[in-house]
Amino acid sequence: MPRFLRPLNPIPPRSRAALGLACFVLVLASWAGVTMGGLVRPLYLADPLRTLQAGYTLFVQYDFLFDIGMTIWRVVGGFVVAALVAIPLGILMGAFKPVEAFFEPFVSFGRYLPASAFIPLLILWAGIGEAEKLSVIFIGAVFQLTLMAAVIVGGVRVDLIEASYTLGTKGFRVIRRVMLPAAAPQLAEALRLVLGWAWTYVIVAELVGAETGIGHMIMDSQRILDTGQMIFGIFVIGVIGLVSDLAFKQVNHRLFFWHFG
Repeated sequence: MPRFLRPLNPIPPRSRAALGLACFVLVLASWAGVTMGGLVRPLYLADPLRTLQAGYTLFVQYDFLFDIGMTIWRVVGGFVVAALVAIPLGILMGAFKPVEAFFEPFVSFGRYLPASAFIPLLILWAGIGEAEKLSVIFIGAVFQLTLMAAVIVGGVRVDLIEASYTLGTKGFRVIRRVMLPAAAPQLAEALRLVLGWAWTYVIVAELVGAETGIGHMIMDSQRILDTGQMIFGIFVIGVIGLVSDLAFKQVNHRLFFWHFG
């Protein structure tokens, strides 16, 4: 078996970047071949050049930068509020079994509730302003993140905790000095993953009752059957998400270099 096909065998950073870029090139070439080759009508799928033209029009004529800024603000706002609630609660659930027994059934129940189903109620309660959009993201992220944090903290090695007791550490100091440092790298990765989910929730929130944002633009483009603008909006979401994910990953690797290597 070739060395590069061995399971878990690492590859150089340049090779990893080249392979990732090659995947994008392959998808773009396939898209261009299908659309420019006449296999799909432009009404149903715009070609890459027409999509770029639609994007240029959005920036020049429709102030698309403002829509992008509003969407980013909603994602960050809802995600931060969810993290401020979920991380402390998840730490307590992972560290103390009575707290876990009390909260886990409800958190597990909430984890299966689709955030989009709450939109009619949230519009009724909070209107169609920013509170409704932030609430959708909060509901979509908080239960998932709470349970992930609880599992991560609860999985800290028992021998580390017992060693801290032997050295005289007691009470909440065990959490602060042993459990949190051991779980911090994985908690940071959980935050990175849930941030990606938050992007899916904000688009759902903006499809209903919104006057700004990328999702609102996509909905308006659907009404006039402009697939170029719709695809460009989706592309922008992917680019922003990819950049934020890579930035989050770099920060995590710098902060917890001993864990990620």
